[in-house]
Amino acid sequence: MSNASTPGPAGPVVVGTDGSEAARRAVLFALREAQLRGVTVRAVCAFGPGSGHTGQSDLGTPAWPRIGGLTTHLHDIVAREVTDSVDELRQQVGEPLVEVEVRCDRGRPAQVLLEESRDASLLVVGTRGAGVWGRLALGSTSTEVIHHAHVPVVVVPPGPEAQAT
Repeated sequence: MSNASTPGPAGPVVVGTDGSEAARRAVLFALREAQLRGVTVRAVCAFGPGSGHTGQSDLGTPAWPRIGGLTTHLHDIVAREVTDSVDELRQQVGEPLVEVEVRCDRGRPAQVLLEESRDASLLVVGTRGAGVWGRLALGSTSTEVIHHAHVPVVVVPPGPEAQAT
């Protein structure tokens, strides 16, 4: 008789995405890792208060209106853009195609990623680091996720083209 319990199915690979080049690299990594593990991917995009998509932009103009129906419409647009981007990368990775669930949730990116990764086997994020300083420091979302995640975290570094600046 064995005391070892039979492991349940592995959780998904959760990846943060916002349409940036750093996020695309993270999604590619997550898709390839999910292929190797034989699991699904949950691509997560945060929007709303504290996400960088609400409040004032660098130009002082509202980035996301706070009007109920319009915010819902913008959520749908962002979800469609994320889905299209992930589908493109999924095709690029090739067979066997990984099943992907896209989630767009309100809130701060780190907080949303931590919540969405509760049942995950791995959490993947990109970093926006560029130039000499960027190679030494992680972004605020990456840093917060690393310090508070309850699952292993992979921070995908910028590509060589981003480090040339």
